[in-house]
Amino acid sequence: MLAGFAEAAARFAYVRPTLSTDPVIDLRASRHPVVERRLPTGAFIPNDVLLDPRQRIILLTGPNMAGKSTFLRQNALIAVLAQMGSFVPARRAHIGVVDQLFSRVGAADDLARGRSTFMVEMVETAAILNQAGERALVILDEIGRGTATFDGLSIAWATVEHLHNVNKCRALFATHFHELTVLAGRLDRLHNATVRVKEWQGDVVFLHEVVAGAADRSYGIQVAKLAGLPPSVIERAKLVLAKLEQEDRAAPKAFEDLPLFAVPPKAPQERVGSTENLLAAALAAINPDDLSPREAMEALYMLKAKLTGTRKL
Repeated sequence: MLAGFAEAAARFAYVRPTLSTDPVIDLRASRHPVVERRLPTGAFIPNDVLLDPRQRIILLTGPNMAGKSTFLRQNALIAVLAQMGSFVPARRAHIGVVDQLFSRVGAADDLARGRSTFMVEMVETAAILNQAGERALVILDEIGRGTATFDGLSIAWATVEHLHNVNKCRALFATHFHELTVLAGRLDRLHNATVRVKEWQGDVVFLHEVVAGAADRSYGIQVAKLAGLPPSVIERAKLVLAKLEQEDRAAPKAFEDLPLFAVPPKAPQERVGSTENLLAAALAAINPDDLSPREAMEALYMLKAKLTGTRKL
């Protein structure tokens, strides 16, 4: 029994972190210092996190209520606590200096200034992408969810790529866009993680445990049921979801191959005179009534050559 108490104490203790100049955040059994205080003793599930030169971005998927936002915030808070000289809620902590901390979580509007919830989200995301350096820590929660599905997915996709290729910072990126998980096969320093859940007799049980891998469902209907939506709405939502999933399987979308997510081609260099102007000038010099059949054929070849030659430039 005493050994069990010692293990529990070590698991939920506060430790003095190791600080260094390495671009690393290595936490073992990290916890949210505020949330765990509001739960019964030992109820908070601790989690590990590792961000280093080989794994700078963690793409976190999982259902609502599973704990994604808590995971993001607890690690940001630990980074702040460590650098102010405090003990941190973890079993072990090694933190490389964080010179900037950026957070884009939650939903808020600024209607007095004419900014919708989505506009505020985009303004904050723009500030992060334009300012974050290699020693920054960035937490992003559900980027792109405030607009249409393909718009939001496109923005989230491009944001992840920019963080990886341009900012090169440490980042925790939580999302419901499961399509983004294919980026782990294309971006060397991005890794997938998910929050574990269990299904039991039609209900979902949140385990609050972050593990490697990717979620394949959002369990939104189960969360709606927990929130108290009428049973008729829940049953109707299940029928609609089943139909939509069936249609989606019949016409699968290979998101990683869409031109939408390809590198945009460079614009061709413009000539002094456009194609239309060159052809217009050539046509204006031709009088069809004065042409023999052979001359008409030669004029046609000449116009085609001008068009083809211009397009090759």
